[in-house]
Amino acid sequence: MRQIVLDTETTGLETSQGHRIIEIGAVELVQRRRTGRTFHQYIQPDREVDQGAVEVHGITDEFLRDKPRFADIAEDLIAFLRDGELVIHNAPFDVGFLDHEFGLLADCEHRTSDLCGVIDTLVMARSMHPGQRNSLDALCRRYQIDNSSREYHGALLDAEILCDVYLAMTGGQAALSLDHNDPDATGSGRRTAPRRIPDQRPPLNVIRPNTAEQEAHEVWLQRLDKAVDGPCLWRQLERDSG
Repeated sequence: MRQIVLDTETTGLETSQGHRIIEIGAVELVQRRRTGRTFHQYIQPDREVDQGAVEVHGITDEFLRDKPRFADIAEDLIAFLRDGELVIHNAPFDVGFLDHEFGLLADCEHRTSDLCGVIDTLVMARSMHPGQRNSLDALCRRYQIDNSSREYHGALLDAEILCDVYLAMTGGQAALSLDHNDPDATGSGRRTAPRRIPDQRPPLNVIRPNTAEQEAHEVWLQRLDKAVDGPCLWRQLERDSG
């Protein structure tokens, strides 16, 4: 199972007004583990960035002046996304902008849905926490994810934060890449940590759940099933191991 947690920053809010993508950040997960591979690119949009957008992400026209255009990075992006499953917070916004950019390419007939599936974590969060705030910042507070470095929105930073939130929403943390020198990683901003396991450890005590804990676990799995509209990953693992 290969998933790509993705975020974009743009010149404004509406493609119908000619707004464009100016930053793409994506983090790869395989079997719910970070591989260390990322995609990160700033993009010259050939138009001015709205001042309101600059106040959100801090990316200026001057900064983007020497960056490549979307057409220059499209092939690498398509290769990174192909045959994966996108995880996006408020997916219609980012997918709409990606499809708009693909549509502007002269020799490209791709749409995002042709390359990969899409999971919208905003839809998941609204189902799991109805009537509550479900912005990325709100979810960080709810799941105790550290987002203290998020002074401005940034595509790669937000993708990394969303990665932690998504794993917490769907069953807990997954390990970071075990190889922090992965030569296949692209972009910057990877957060990796080698695992250090003592040579000798005492045997672990196995504590079996009681009936009440098993019932609470089943209730939680039913919520996850509803959120992903089918058997959640935990049930798939139980089925495979059974």
